[in-house]
Amino acid sequence: MSVIPTDRIAAMNLPKDVWASRSDPVYMAHAYLTKVPVEAIEPFIKEFTRPGDVVLDPFAGSGMTGVAAAALGRRARLFDISVLGKHIGSNYVNLVDPAELNHVASDVMARTVERLGRDPYRVTCKKCGRSDAALTKRVWSVLVECSSCHSAVNYYRALEAAHWHKSKMQCPACGAVVSAKNPNVGEEAVIDSITCQCSPVQLDQPPSSDSDEVVVDGLWRPNVEIGADRQMYIAQSLGKHGRTNVAAFYSPRNLSVLAGLHEAIGAAPDRVRDKLLFVFTSILTRASKRYQWSIKRPLNAANANYYVAPIFYEWNVFDLFSRKVEAAIRSDDWIRDRRGTWSGSLFQGDRPDVEYEISSADSLPLPDASVDYVFTDPPFGSNLFYADMALFQEAWLGAFTDHDKEAVIDRGRLKRRTSDRYEDLIVAALTECRRVLRPDGWITMVFGNSSGAVWALVQRAVASAGLAIDADSVAILNKGQRSVKGLASGFEHTATMDLILSMRAKRDGESTTPKVPSDDEVADATRRLLAQDRADSPSHLYLELLRHGLRAGWDLSGIHLRTVTETVRDAGLHVAAATGRFVSQATAT
Repeated sequence: MSVIPTDRIAAMNLPKDVWASRSDPVYMAHAYLTKVPVEAIEPFIKEFTRPGDVVLDPFAGSGMTGVAAAALGRRARLFDISVLGKHIGSNYVNLVDPAELNHVASDVMARTVERLGRDPYRVTCKKCGRSDAALTKRVWSVLVECSSCHSAVNYYRALEAAHWHKSKMQCPACGAVVSAKNPNVGEEAVIDSITCQCSPVQLDQPPSSDSDEVVVDGLWRPNVEIGADRQMYIAQSLGKHGRTNVAAFYSPRNLSVLAGLHEAIGAAPDRVRDKLLFVFTSILTRASKRYQWSIKRPLNAANANYYVAPIFYEWNVFDLFSRKVEAAIRSDDWIRDRRGTWSGSLFQGDRPDVEYEISSADSLPLPDASVDYVFTDPPFGSNLFYADMALFQEAWLGAFTDHDKEAVIDRGRLKRRTSDRYEDLIVAALTECRRVLRPDGWITMVFGNSSGAVWALVQRAVASAGLAIDADSVAILNKGQRSVKGLASGFEHTATMDLILSMRAKRDGESTTPKVPSDDEVADATRRLLAQDRADSPSHLYLELLRHGLRAGWDLSGIHLRTVTETVRDAGLHVAAATGRFVSQATAT
């Protein structure tokens, strides 16, 4: 067991800025909200621990801390209230023989086809007439009701007739303006993309009706309601759109195929079964109606909400499943390769010493002073509602997260989980971390928010837990952004980067009371950071200002992303739509 003395922190090789891509094999194997990439966690575990040490994550989520610890020859103890988190995190380190996984996966798909009575994605090619072509994906359009003549208008066809300009969409019957805001009165298939031996590339053809419905008696399907007490029920107007049940987000064909796969996976050997269930849950969002169509390219599925676009895809579930089996194998191989670089690592065959339990962060089943280091990524206030989104996968797992225990702040009319409650939970969790941590151990916490009030809440929570943030070691985490909206979101008042805070027990007589900066101090610091080219986007500048504030001992309650963006505009800067980076007003125009 190793201990990092507090006087050694200045000499440690801790990064000041962490650029971590979201494209390594582990990250890509399974989606989860706000995952911290393994390569962003590793530098801190390397510096704060030694091989064989125990790393704790009380808000473990999808288990990235456990993967990073295992890859570096450390042990990990992971806890979370999330059923989905435990499922994902446990199976990331459930390393299975690739040949066996491939073999059982193929058998599972074959048994599913047999159970369904036929391959539901086999279609007739309308170019050559072959009956053994395979449907790759289908494009569906909602039907909206014309407010003038009440006709059912195919949204895709109206958009196509308007040359893909939404503002010019019209009802073909009466010429009235239509949009996605018109009442939704149904759905209609518009294009099938197929593979056939007659063509080296995919072919698009009118929708086939010979494989739409798959009805099998006795095949279990999830009948799980998304209740009105859920934040996402309100935010996504699920009652208005009639999507209050998990099953309503799938086409009848894909729901049947998923049900068949789920049944066949249940009969597989234990470790392979668990890994294939991991593969299965990784495709559920993509296999649903939440995969958005675009004229240029698919826009992927939204993991943070229940949005169904007016034009969406129905993908071949077997294709998705096969690709994710290969992704799981690549993830396992990546962990094995990293593990192999650490001599004496505590692996038993293919089993890393990583344990994941369902438990609240404020009540950990661990003895005092039993862990060497804590790395954690708690929920960021009211940013995301993990349990609501996890319901989509947990419906198939048959077990559910207790969302009443979630460390979040409710928005809108739901005010059961208040900011005071959230602060109490963070205080209790940090206090519990301090209890189980060895003397002079360190806690590293990833946190992100665009509200100064929430950052001040974090400052109070840290102090209340008897901890102090080491301001000199504060790092900025940039995971990259995959969308123009994400890049430009600084001007939408949504932070797209996080801070990494390392903290230790407060010393006797040490003051942790922050001072409130004046508006002029905040504005001057923002302008100085901007002039120093320390940041190239609104979110980056905001994080630089927060880091400056922590070093200066500021109370962060009045430092909001909105204030930063106003200072940027006053300086004549805009955000380039293509890159999300700062450009001058002259360049922007």
